[in-house]
Amino acid sequence: MVLLENEAFLSELTRLFQKSRNAGSLYITMKRYDGRTKPKPRQSRLATNPLPPVSEYKCLIRAQLGNKKLSTDS
Repeated sequence: MVLLENEAFLSELTRLFQKSRNAGSLYITMKRYDGRTKPKPRQSRLATNPLPPVSEYKCLIRAQLGNKKLSTDS
């Protein structure tokens, strides 16, 4: 999966939309992203060492057409 900047992601997404008109389905997913790359600790560890609350979440957007995958976070 290729992680792109926002502008590059939008231009590649446009190309994928053009390709999907002829053949295939374009899948787009979006989810909340808090910036962590590690999984959440278990509840027992959270009780002794609480995490500070996230003030603002990012959005992770992924697009897939066949085996071509793109992603960005904003």
